[in-house]
Amino acid sequence: MTELAATGRSPSNHLLRRDVRFLGNILGEVLVHQGGRELLDHVEKIREMSKALRAEYLPELYQEFVHTVRTMDPVIRHQVIRAFAIYFQLVNIAEQNHRIRRKRDYERSAGEAVQPGSIESVVLELKNKNIPIEEIRDMLEDMSLELVMTAHPTEATRRAVLDIHKRIANEVMELDNPSLTYREREKLRDKLLNEVLTLWQTDELRERKPTVLDEVRNGMYYFHETLFDVLPDVYDELERCLAKYYPDEPWHAPTYLRFGSWIGGDRDGNPSVTAAITWKTLQMQRSLAIRKYDEVLRVLNARMSFSTTIVEVTDELLSSIEEDRSNVELTSVEPWTNAKEPYRVKISYMRQKLANMRDDALAGTAKRYHQPSELIRDLQLIERSLRHHYADYVADTLIKKMIRQVELFGFHLAKLDVRQHSKEHENAMTEMLAIAGVAENYAALDEEKKVELLHSLLGEQRPLVNEMVKMSDATREILDVYRTIYRAQREIGEGCTGTYLISMTESASDMLEVMVFAKEAGLFRRREDGTVESSIQAVPLFETIDDLHAAPAIMRKLFELPIYRQCLANAGNLHEVMLGYSDSNKDGGMVTANWELRIALKELTRTAKEYGVKLKFFHGRGGALGRGGMPLNRSILAQPPHTIGGGIKITEQGEVLSSRYSMKGIAYRSLEQATSALLTGAYLSRHAGQEEAAESQWEEILREISEKAQTKYQDLIFRDPDFMTFFKESTPLPEIGELNIGSRPSKRKNSERFEDLRAIPWVFSWTQSRYLLPAWYAAGTSFQAYVQGDEGRLATLRIMYRDYSFFRTLIDNLQMALAKADLNIAREYAGMIKDETVRNRIFTLIEEEYDRTRELILAITGQEDILDNVPVIQESIRLRNPYVDPLSYLQVQLLNELRGQRAQGQDDTELLREVLLTINGIAAGLRNTG
Repeated sequence: MTELAATGRSPSNHLLRRDVRFLGNILGEVLVHQGGRELLDHVEKIREMSKALRAEYLPELYQEFVHTVRTMDPVIRHQVIRAFAIYFQLVNIAEQNHRIRRKRDYERSAGEAVQPGSIESVVLELKNKNIPIEEIRDMLEDMSLELVMTAHPTEATRRAVLDIHKRIANEVMELDNPSLTYREREKLRDKLLNEVLTLWQTDELRERKPTVLDEVRNGMYYFHETLFDVLPDVYDELERCLAKYYPDEPWHAPTYLRFGSWIGGDRDGNPSVTAAITWKTLQMQRSLAIRKYDEVLRVLNARMSFSTTIVEVTDELLSSIEEDRSNVELTSVEPWTNAKEPYRVKISYMRQKLANMRDDALAGTAKRYHQPSELIRDLQLIERSLRHHYADYVADTLIKKMIRQVELFGFHLAKLDVRQHSKEHENAMTEMLAIAGVAENYAALDEEKKVELLHSLLGEQRPLVNEMVKMSDATREILDVYRTIYRAQREIGEGCTGTYLISMTESASDMLEVMVFAKEAGLFRRREDGTVESSIQAVPLFETIDDLHAAPAIMRKLFELPIYRQCLANAGNLHEVMLGYSDSNKDGGMVTANWELRIALKELTRTAKEYGVKLKFFHGRGGALGRGGMPLNRSILAQPPHTIGGGIKITEQGEVLSSRYSMKGIAYRSLEQATSALLTGAYLSRHAGQEEAAESQWEEILREISEKAQTKYQDLIFRDPDFMTFFKESTPLPEIGELNIGSRPSKRKNSERFEDLRAIPWVFSWTQSRYLLPAWYAAGTSFQAYVQGDEGRLATLRIMYRDYSFFRTLIDNLQMALAKADLNIAREYAGMIKDETVRNRIFTLIEEEYDRTRELILAITGQEDILDNVPVIQESIRLRNPYVDPLSYLQVQLLNELRGQRAQGQDDTELLREVLLTINGIAAGLRNTG
C-alpha cells in the first residue's frame, strides 16, 4: 500500500513521499504477517481497481469492482476495512510530520528571510508601516484570544490509538537524522514495524461511550503533552520579535492568548454533566496544574546548583527561606541539606507549598499557596537573586518561562465555561418563584412582565428560597451548579470559572434568569449603598437565523436596565456574546449562515457602541466545513476588523484538537499563526476605514444572494416532505450514534424531528456519505439568481472575489466542500433509499445544484477546475479519494445488510462493528468528523 506516496508533485515533498512509502511498505508487511499474502492481494486488487475507476470510468470495471467488494469473505472484508483505515492513519501522521519539517527547512534555508504567517512577519510589517511603539502597546493590550476546548464531538479515535500515533510520529521524524548508522536505521525500522503491528492489534473502537470525566482527561492530555510548554514559547517569540524591531523598550507581552474549556461544564442536553461532575472537573484541572509546576520545579532544582561559596545571593532570598522554614514542614518533599545551595533549599519549600494545596485543612495558612500571584512572587525573587550574581541566562530562560506558565494557567489550568439550555432555566425559575410565593406561573408571563419581575428581584438583597426548602431534583441541580461556581471561585480562584452560556437565547429574560440564580448563590450581590458586585457573566448564545435577527434588540433591552448596566460596569463594560455557526448553518444553509453571522457581528457591535459597551465575540465553530470549520488564523481574519476590539473566543472541537495540538511543532505553528492573525486584525481594526467603505457597496448584493440561498436551502430541508426519509436512509445517521465518540446524546430530546437533531451528526452523516451537502447546497442557485446571465453582474462577483475578503473566504470554503464531495459515491448511498421515486427526485435536485454551484464558482474565480487556487490541497484530495472510495462502497454494502437484518428483528454485532470501522476509516481519509 504505497501509491499515495505521490502526495504533492513538488520535489520539495520527496521526504513526505519517502515517509508515506516507508509506512505503506511496513503496513504491507504487517498485513502479510497477520493475514497472509491473500490479505495483501485483496487490498492491492481493490486499491488498483479503485484508482483505475478514478482515472477512467468503465462500466465493466465498475461491475467487477462492485462484485469484488460484495463477494468478499466476511473475515477478509473485516481485515480489508482495517487495512485502508490504518493506512490513512499512517498517511495523516506522515503529513503532520511533514508540516513540522517544512517549517524547520524554511528556517534553516531562509537565513534572514522571514517566514510568511509568522509572528516576525507581522511585527516587521508593522515596523515598515511606521507604527509607533505606543500604538503597538495599545494593540497588545486590546487583543485577546481564548481557545475553548469542547467535548463535542470528542475525538473519534481512542486515546490508546493516539498514543501509538505519537510514538510512530516521533520515530518517523528520526528518519531525517543524517547521523544514523545503518544498524541504527534498521533498529528504527524494527521499532516502527512493532508499532504498526501494535496498531493493527489494537481495537480502534471504544467498548462504551466515554464518561464526562473521560472527556475531561482527554482534554487535559493536550495541556500535559504540549500546551503547557508550547504556549509560553509563543509568547517568548513575540517578545523576541518586538525587542528586535522595537528595541528601545523592555517587553513583557500581556496575556492575550489562553485556553478555556467546556468539558465538564457543558450540560446542554447532557444529563451526565452534573454540579458534582463540574466540581470534580475543576479539581482535576487544579491537580494537573499543580503537578506540572512541581515537574518544572524538579527540573529547576537539578539546574540550580549555584553555591554561596562562589556567588552572593540576595538577602531577600535568604529571608524568604527563613520565613518558609518557620511556616512550612517538609513532609512530602525531601529537605535539601546543603545550606550553601539556597536556591535548592527554596525550591524544596515551594514544592511542599504546592503539595499542601491538596490539603483543604491547610487553607488560609502560610503552609500552602492560595493565589498564583504568591507562586509568581517566589519565582520573581529567585529571578532577582539570579540577576544579582549575573546568572541572567538562567533567569531569562528557565525562571521567566515558569512565570509565564503560572500567568497563563494559574492554579485552574483552563477557565471552565458552564452552559445550559434556556428552557431548563425557565422551568427551574417557574418552580422557584412559585415556592417563594412570588409568581404562581412565571412561564406563562409575557416577556415584558418577566423582565420587570426579574429586574426587580435583582434589586432585592434577600434570597428567594432557603437551601433546605423542598424542590424538584431538576431545579435543585440548576441551583447547585451556581453554588459549585461560588465554591470554586472561593477555593480555586475567580479565574477558574465565571462565564455562564445560555443555549437558545431568545429573549432578555433568558439572561436575567441566570443572574437571579447567581444572586441566590452569592455570585451576584447588591450592596447596602446600592452598588453591584458580580463574579459571573451571563452569555447569550444566538444560534438560529431568527435568533441572530433578534440579537441586537435583546442586547439593547439588557443595556437599558439599570442593574444590568451596573453589572457591566463591574466587568469593565465588556460583554461576551456567543454566535453559533453549527445551528445557523443547519437552519439556513452555508451561504445564509455566514452572511447572517457577519451582519449580526456588525449590528451587535453597533448596538453595544451606542451604550459604551465593548463586545467579546465567542465564535462557536466546528471542525467541519458545514459547521464553520477553517484554519485558526483564517477564522480570526474572517471577522470584520471593527468587531474584534473586545477580544475573540473560538471553540476548538473534536479532531481539531488532535490535528492541532497533539504534536508540539504543529501546536506552535498553529498558535504562532493565530498570534500573527490577531496582530493583523488589531491593526486593521484601527486602520480599516477605507476598506470597509469600499465593501459596503457589495453588502446589498450579498443580502440578495443570501435570501435566495436560504429559500432554496429551506425548500429542500424544511419544506420537502420526503427529505428526512432521504437523509436518514441515504446516510449512516442511525449508526453514527453507536460509535461511542461522546458522552452527549445525538439529539436534544428523544425526538425524530429535524429541529431536535444536533448539528454534529447532521454534518458528520453528510460527510460520511460523501455529499457534504450542508457545506455547499443552495450556493449555485443563489449566485445564478443574481447573475441571470448578465456578464456585468458576473464581473462584479469576480471583483468581489478579488477584493472582498469575506466573499473570497466564502467562495474558497465552497471550493473545498465541492472538492471533498463526490456525487458518484453519494449515488451509491442514495441506492439505499427504499422509495425509488423519492430517491430519484431528491438526488436529481442535489446533483443539479452541485453542478450549478461548481459552474458558478469556476465562472467567478476564473479557474479551470475546483481548487486550482490551492494545488497542494487539490492534489492531496485527488490522491486520497481512490483509498476512501473502497471504504465508502463497503460501508453501503454493510449498511444494507445491517439494516436488512434489523428490519427483521435481528442484529449482528460483527456487522455493526464493520460499519463503525468504515466510519472511522472514512473520517481519517477525509480528515474530519463533525
